[in-house]
Amino acid sequence: MRSVETPTVLTVPAATGRAVLVERGRTFRVVDVEGGQVGDLFAFVAADPSEHVSAAHTRARLDRLFPRPGEAFVSTLRRPLLELVADDTPGVHDMLIAACDPARYAALGATGHASCAENLRTALAEHGVALDVVPQPINLFMNIPVDAGALSWRPALTRPGEGVTLRALDDLLVVLSACPQDLVEINGGRPTPLAIHLN
Repeated sequence: MRSVETPTVLTVPAATGRAVLVERGRTFRVVDVEGGQVGDLFAFVAADPSEHVSAAHTRARLDRLFPRPGEAFVSTLRRPLLELVADDTPGVHDMLIAACDPARYAALGATGHASCAENLRTALAEHGVALDVVPQPINLFMNIPVDAGALSWRPALTRPGEGVTLRALDDLLVVLSACPQDLVEINGGRPTPLAIHLN
């Protein structure tokens, strides 16, 4: 009888980030544990982290603001790196907004605030990777309606336990930040945990 491998669950506590190596062909699910929480997702080629998923290159490849299930996020070298396999959320995500960073919070009057940019740097440092520039994230569950070129900042629409399933198309170092933003209502004012289910 063939044994069935138990999925691994990696919890990403509120306002923090975690990194995990995902082998080529493996799928993983990003879950909004309590609902209403944005997750900044980044993916780097494990053998050469200078190549990573690029929101700008993905938009140009697909002629869309965000992929549909069955489509892929592409890299800075325009290679497919990450396939969106399934989405059981309301399907509202973003690839326009930069990761929050110390300068963003300073502008909002909050110095020393946790940020997705710093969460990314900390998580990558644990794998011996340093960044000069923080890439544009895949903002899972983020609700940024576009109306005649104007952007609105709205609370995430995900309910507890909803998420997206992705497939690594190369060996990837994946980083997920449970966005710490509590000054703009994207997380309903209170950051909560996310989880990565490795299948």
